[in-house]
Amino acid sequence: MVTAERLKNYLDAYGELLALRAESEPLWLRQLRAEAWAQFRATGFPTTRDEDWRFTSLAALVRTPFRRAQAGDAPVSPGGVDQFLFAGASCRLVFVNGRFAAELSSTDNLPAGLEVCSLAEAHGRGAEGIEQHLGRYADIRRDVFPALNTALWEDGAYIRVRRGAVIEQPVHLLYVSAAGGEAAMTTPVMTNPRTLIVAEPTSEAAVVEDYVSIGSGAALSNSVTELVAGDGANISHYLLERENLEAFNISTLRIEQSRAANVSSHSILLGGGLVRNNVHPVLAGEGADCHINGLFIGAGRQHMDNYMLVEHTSPNCASRQFYNGILDDEAHGVFHGRIFVHKDAQKTDAKQTNRNLLLSDSARIDTKPQLEIRADDVKCTHGATIGQIEETQLFYLRSRGFSEGEARSLLLSAFAGECIERMKEEPVRAFIKGLTDRRLLELAQKSAPPHRKSAGDGKELE
Repeated sequence: MVTAERLKNYLDAYGELLALRAESEPLWLRQLRAEAWAQFRATGFPTTRDEDWRFTSLAALVRTPFRRAQAGDAPVSPGGVDQFLFAGASCRLVFVNGRFAAELSSTDNLPAGLEVCSLAEAHGRGAEGIEQHLGRYADIRRDVFPALNTALWEDGAYIRVRRGAVIEQPVHLLYVSAAGGEAAMTTPVMTNPRTLIVAEPTSEAAVVEDYVSIGSGAALSNSVTELVAGDGANISHYLLERENLEAFNISTLRIEQSRAANVSSHSILLGGGLVRNNVHPVLAGEGADCHINGLFIGAGRQHMDNYMLVEHTSPNCASRQFYNGILDDEAHGVFHGRIFVHKDAQKTDAKQTNRNLLLSDSARIDTKPQLEIRADDVKCTHGATIGQIEETQLFYLRSRGFSEGEARSLLLSAFAGECIERMKEEPVRAFIKGLTDRRLLELAQKSAPPHRKSAGDGKELE
C-alpha cells in the first residue's frame, strides 16, 4: 500500500477531478477511473524488488509532493513554444501542463481523412471510437503508472485516421511542462496526458509526441498512449523527450496491431532527470509487423530506463528492436527488452538488439534482453553490447586533421545515426538529427582530453 502521507497529494487530485467531472462523465468512464484508482491505491509505486523495476529506484519521485496542475498555472505565449516547433507538420496540438492550448495550436486545413482534436473535446461530443478504445489496451493491473494516468487524466490528444487515408505530413503533439507562479515554486506540478490514436484499415500516418519544459524545477509527466492499428495500416509513432534535468517523465505506449498492420515506434530520450519509457506492442493479427527503434543520450546524473515488451499472439508476424544508448558522467541507462511468443504465434520472426557506448568510467548501463517462447516454429534472437569509443578509430580521424572533439563527435554521430536512419519521415528525421548532433557535440567536446596535436600538425600524436 502507498503510505497515507505519500498518497495525500494524489488523493487530493483524484478528489478534485471527481468533483469537476462527476456529472459530466458517462458511467463507463467513471467506473474505469474508479477501478484504476483502486488498483493504484492497492499496488503503490514499484520498488527495486519488483523485477520490472529492479534497475530503477523511484525514491526521488515518491518523496516529491506533486500537485494537480491548475488551469492558468503558467501562461505560455506563442513565442514561448516557437523554439520547439519543426517545419513540415500537417497540424500541431499544444498542451500546457496537461491542458489543450487552442491559441498555441494549429489545426486548420486538416488533410482529408484526418481527425485531430483534444481528447477532452472528442469525449465531450461523443467522438467515434472513444468508448470502444479508450482504456481498453493499457494494462492498469500490470503497471501502476497507467493506472494512475487512467484515474487522473484530464486531457490529451485524439487522432483518427480514416480508412485508406494517407497523411503525408506528421501530426505534432507538443506537451509542455511550464513552471510559473508561487505555488509552482513550492509544489511541483503533475500531469497525466492521455493520447488515443485510431488508424483505420489501410491508412497511413505519422505522429510525434514531444515532451518539453519551459522554466526550471521538478515536474511529473505520466503519459499513456493507446495506438490501434487496423488491418493493413501503416503507422509511425515518435516519442521525443527533452525536458529539463529535474523533470520526471514516465511514458507508456501500448500498441494493438491487427492483420498485416505495420507499426514503427521511435523513441529519442535526451532530457529529464528520471525517465522511464515503456513500449508494449501486441501483434494480434496475422502478418503484423512491428519495428521498435530507440536512442537515449544521458549525462550528469540522468537516469533513463527503457522497458520493451513485445507480444506475438498470432502467426506469421515479425518484430525488430534496435536500441542504442550513449552515456557520459554518472548517467545510468537501462534496457529491459522482452519478447513473448504465445503458443499460437507460429512462424514468428523476432530480433532484439541493444548497443551501448559509455564515455566515462562512472557511466553505467544495465541491459537485460529476454525471450519467452511458447511456440515451436519460430526464429528469435537477442543480444546486447557495451563498449567505449575505439582508440584506433579516433587515431584514424585525428591523423586526417580532425581535432579530438571533432573526431569523437563524428564517431558518436555515426553510432546514433544507426537509429536515425531508420526513421522514414524526412521532416522528423532531419529535426531529430539536428537535436542529437548538437547534444553529441556537447558530449564529445566535454569528454575529449586536453588538446593533443594531430598528425596534420606535423607532430606525432601524444
